[in-house]
Amino acid sequence: MGTLHVVATPIGNLEDITLRALRVLREAGLLFAEDTRRTRVLLDHHGIKARPVSLNAHNEPGRIAQALAVLADGGQVALVSDAGTPLVSDPGARLVAAAAEAGHDVEAAPGPSAVLAALTVSGLRAHPFAFAGFLPRKAGARRKLLETYCARRETVVFFESPHRVAETLQDMVVVFGADRRACVARELTKLHEEVVRARLDELAVRFAEGARGEITIVVEGASGRRGMRAESESAPPDIDATIRKLAEEGRRPREIAAQLARGSGVPRREIYARAVEVCRALDVASDDADVDGAAEH
Repeated sequence: MGTLHVVATPIGNLEDITLRALRVLREAGLLFAEDTRRTRVLLDHHGIKARPVSLNAHNEPGRIAQALAVLADGGQVALVSDAGTPLVSDPGARLVAAAAEAGHDVEAAPGPSAVLAALTVSGLRAHPFAFAGFLPRKAGARRKLLETYCARRETVVFFESPHRVAETLQDMVVVFGADRRACVARELTKLHEEVVRARLDELAVRFAEGARGEITIVVEGASGRRGMRAESESAPPDIDATIRKLAEEGRRPREIAAQLARGSGVPRREIYARAVEVCRALDVASDDADVDGAAEH
């Protein structure tokens, strides 16, 4: 049986690659790359003569048979993405699943990750955290997804296009609140790296005209401004149980938020977001109008 190596590559600085990754790239009988031109730059920089074969979201199914044939002969196959760790908002999941199902070894050659790099320089709590990937392009869908993270305690990491970063930060102000702390990390490890730590409303102004390069946004969790205090200090201990009880009675998220915000001391927006999650978990009706309209209340 052969081995499929999932190899992390630099997100900017070409020196950010492990000795193991370089060895795997030299020895692989077949090297799949999301962008062969970009990977060629990396290979040339380190004197590796391998010829990468493209593997992207469109041709991945057709590449699987090629990979399995090499693996069946006991060969070594390497997979890299444009930058960072493969499969994190990049293609390759179907190839990994097919190789594992066929009984071949699948090994990670860990290394650079924009998610972890942004998280560690953000100045926000690094544990626990959630990774949300790229946000939807359409405003309604984007706000709906952001609402699901509004009341969560984890620090959340998002990827965003430089062309949409201004709109996304504005949506985050509406959904999370102006004073939620966040960080915009741009062009990490590259020549023009920029890390801006501020409140969401300040970041929205700072990037109102957009930005250039690769963008990662890190947003503090709902309890982040209270540091490492126990979650029970940020809301009444029975608030979630009350939300669940009302949801089971058929109350909609908007109604639940209106009722509980009056005496709980918990922001209405936070209660609403929790209610949406509870209703979805219970498979209780929560129409799109409620979700999209949450930011207006």
